[in-house]
Amino acid sequence: MRLVDIDKLLPEDVPAGEAVLWHGRPDWRSLARRAFHVDVAAAYFAAISMWAFIDVADEAGFVAGLASAGRAAALGVLACLILGFLAWLSARTTLYVITSRRVVMKIGIALPIFFNLPHSTIVSAALRTYRGGTGDIPLTLTPGRRIAYLHLWPHARPFCFSAPQPSLRAVPDAHDVADILAGALSKAGATGAHARAEVGKTTAKPGLAGAVAA
Repeated sequence: MRLVDIDKLLPEDVPAGEAVLWHGRPDWRSLARRAFHVDVAAAYFAAISMWAFIDVADEAGFVAGLASAGRAAALGVLACLILGFLAWLSARTTLYVITSRRVVMKIGIALPIFFNLPHSTIVSAALRTYRGGTGDIPLTLTPGRRIAYLHLWPHARPFCFSAPQPSLRAVPDAHDVADILAGALSKAGATGAHARAEVGKTTAKPGLAGAVAA
């Protein structure tokens, strides 16, 4: 996939005949949970703290057990703060743009990278929503159009390693963004219909389909 090396991203530098339909960034709180798994880290260290308390208190007493649990909890808080900060930085340095001709992704904390995805290279898109209205919109590209998973992360569909899918992660008002993308793909001549699947179901039809999650 070709990288677009430009100094400024849309909507300032829009070629003639191309219109910006939407641009935005991930919600960092949702990104922290869905991509950086802060809640999983918090649960892990909570379990470790409980185990440390039980194990030490049984041998050295309540106070020693409390001190051991406190140390484990402090490490957990530090780990969650670091993950949250990375999620905030990632959201702050990310910009997604949908135009009448393409999807552009500016990603990268230390070294910004631009991915230019013309609508003609997008076979299908999906929608996964979360509480609060945020959601992920992964894009399936045409055969031969491949971006390495590590180049995309965390802006990739989780665990799709063999055929990585660029993904607009944790976007606010995901349903509205999905509608905008579906309209753009339709007007650009993309095949398929705009449809939303039931919870837990998927569809093989091209176009924009959604799986709504709690």
